[in-house]
Amino acid sequence: MGRAEDIAMLKEELTKMANNIKSNINKAEEEINLMRNQSPTDEGDYAVLLNDSAIDDTLIAKQMKKLEEIELALDKISKGDYGICEMCEDEIDIERLRVKPFAKYCISCREINEKEISNR
Repeated sequence: MGRAEDIAMLKEELTKMANNIKSNINKAEEEINLMRNQSPTDEGDYAVLLNDSAIDDTLIAKQMKKLEEIELALDKISKGDYGICEMCEDEIDIERLRVKPFAKYCISCREINEKEISNR
């Protein structure tokens, strides 16, 4: 299978991932709204609602970030520059893209980027 066929398969996978995340976000937001509309009967209920709401907000934020990365990858596919490392501009190995289809960096640049982030 050539790179073009691999990218076509990855596009399908990315689209499915994006649709699943959108569905999960919508369900989580509905649950949050239901919880927020509940009236706590005591301080314990109130604390649980606040904690659950904070956890759900964090999970939604992570899902939104992942969705942004997936949509960026889909945009790159449509523009024809998918699978190009954002640091060195070399092709990202197809095996890496199969593992993480929304990867922005090749393995070498990812390691450099992670070291820079951890040193901040």
